[in-house]
Amino acid sequence: MDFLNRIGIDRYMLLLVGTVALGVLAPASGLAAELLGHVTFWAVALLFFLYGAKLEPAAVKAGLANWRLQGLTLAATYLMFPVVGLAIATLTSPLLGATVTLGLLFLAVLPSTVQSSIAFTGMAGGNVPAAICAASVSNLIGVVLTPLLVAALLHTGDGGIRLDAVLKIATQILLPFLLGQLTRPWIGGQVRKHKTLTLIVDRGAILLIVFSAFSAGTVSGLWASLPVATLSLLALVVLAFLTITMTLMVWAGRVFGLERADRAVLFYCGSTKSLASGLPIATALFPPADLAAIVLPLMIYHMAQLLVCAYASQKASRALATAGE
Repeated sequence: MDFLNRIGIDRYMLLLVGTVALGVLAPASGLAAELLGHVTFWAVALLFFLYGAKLEPAAVKAGLANWRLQGLTLAATYLMFPVVGLAIATLTSPLLGATVTLGLLFLAVLPSTVQSSIAFTGMAGGNVPAAICAASVSNLIGVVLTPLLVAALLHTGDGGIRLDAVLKIATQILLPFLLGQLTRPWIGGQVRKHKTLTLIVDRGAILLIVFSAFSAGTVSGLWASLPVATLSLLALVVLAFLTITMTLMVWAGRVFGLERADRAVLFYCGSTKSLASGLPIATALFPPADLAAIVLPLMIYHMAQLLVCAYASQKASRALATAGE
């Protein structure tokens, strides 16, 4: 287990893989699937309530002062990613099929991670307050902007966003977050103190959504229609996507003359995509039968980014220790 931890594979990642396998081999169906859907909905709502309760507006305000870094991070998330994603999807669509390609485009328009990007920035000796701001603002904007970009890039349905999807996002994500912000003066300190609670709810909600999505995919016969060759090609395409975005972040940090601490923020916040935000948005926007295929690129990207970021942050931490900083 120590070796796995050193290369970025922890118990959570193993649980994630195990949950995917469980959804494929022993899927929930019928009444069990319906109950799972209700439990998942409220777990996600609780997660965003806790996000709202612990987010300090002062941290966001301080981070916004570094407008160049914040602008570059947002441009990477909502401009560079969609452009690169659209190009990759156009090239690979004939080989991957329409539904999986939809997943690549959905991946491209998601917000960045929150906890992991901040943690990796801290490990690498980066600008943590700016990372908190960048990750928080990215996710706040993403709740509104991601569905709009989905409509613009994917042209689903009649080219617009269904009203029920908007209402689900509002009630499951926005409303709990706002309630958390309103109650922050009274409970924010306790939420920040008990970090394990947020971690359990965060990872628990993700595991529930993953199991629900892959169960629905199995019940609908999705895996029978996705040959091993397609899945292998998808993994290579997603890894290429990750390599391109991370390379561009390293290049941008140097070209724009950012300090080392700010380059870390741009790298970890600008090249990552949030599974915690992406899965709830996907469940609101897409039909259950297609959900597993659509979130599959995000799942692969998420696990790959954790491995690369863990390695990069540990390497940067060792370099700082050696330099005596």
